Amino acid sequence: MAEFRKIIHCDCDCFYASIEMRDNPELVGKPIAVGGSPERRGVVATCNYEARKFGIHSAMASATARQKCPDLIIVKPEMEKYRVASKQIHEVFSRYTSLIEPLSLDEAYLDVSDCQRHDGSATRIAQAIRDEVHEKVNITISAGIAPNKFLAKIASDWNKPNGQFVIRPEQINDFVAKLSVKKLHGVGKVTAAKMQRLGISTCKDLQLMDADLLRQHFGVFGERLHQLSQGIDQRPVKTERTRKSVSLENTYATDLPDLESCLKKLPDLNLQLAKRLANLDSKPLIHKQFVKIKFHDFEQTTVEMLSSTTDINNYMKLCQDGFFRGDKPVRLLGLGIRLQSPPAVLSAEESNQLSLTLDLCEDGAAL
Repeated sequence: MAEFRKIIHCDCDCFYASIEMRDNPELVGKPIAVGGSPERRGVVATCNYEARKFGIHSAMASATARQKCPDLIIVKPEMEKYRVASKQIHEVFSRYTSLIEPLSLDEAYLDVSDCQRHDGSATRIAQAIRDEVHEKVNITISAGIAPNKFLAKIASDWNKPNGQFVIRPEQINDFVAKLSVKKLHGVGKVTAAKMQRLGISTCKDLQLMDADLLRQHFGVFGERLHQLSQGIDQRPVKTERTRKSVSLENTYATDLPDLESCLKKLPDLNLQLAKRLANLDSKPLIHKQFVKIKFHDFEQTTVEMLSSTTDINNYMKLCQDGFFRGDKPVRLLGLGIRLQSPPAVLSAEESNQLSLTLDLCEDGAAL
């Protein structure tokens, strides 16, 4: 009989909001969001479940969130406080395994295949971790237990909040067959609509399709879809992450009306980027420079070029090219670098998770 790995995906429940409610009990039971000010075009980083009942979600404009829920309490993020809590949580993880792959401050994969605690039961280990996090950090965490990362991540969302769900090896076929393709990472609205036109709504439908036909319709991603539809995911839990890019964004309280006003913002953005690069553990090997522009109507574009530097003149040229794709007022400017890729090929999920940026307001306040 084949040996199966024991993977746990741990995901804190509305992490930032949970920390704020922990530190201010008066917020408990009220709709709250952590993010920037509606008056300064802030963005919601996360919100509690009371706020989600109004249709509020992360990445939503704070002004829109306030419209949906006039009583919404918006709390300014305190990143250092969240980092401290994250460190405490990861200290709990490390008592059960050294194979930990952090995805963010509040989310990680754990490979507990060799953990002997609780008689080696991954289900009991996950429960123990959740109990310990609640006791030491005073927030709740949900967990998914499965033989691979793909299924563990889906399972962690199954009984949220403050729950866990296990998919055992013998349950994989039945579980995946009924799974909506919308649950597959990388399947967004456009891909889901294309699948619907092809008569694909569940993983069972994907299983029945020829692999070559999937590649024809979805390119390289088609092969990945075929594997996931069968519950196959061979990716190991990686303890070291490879950074793919470094970037920052500023959302401006007042639209930048023309190209000239955009160009005037670039030197300061480039200075902020230089400070961020200086804080890295090692000097990055730059492969590309890029500029991101979001226009006042939320249409956005990204322009990039091959480069081994952060030359401000290149950013000026990229900004000019990007601006004239829309030629209208700009609400957000971002710039950054893409780093040389290592020989190993990362999955789409890993690449997305590694290309994290910090969305800044004009005054420099997080989110």
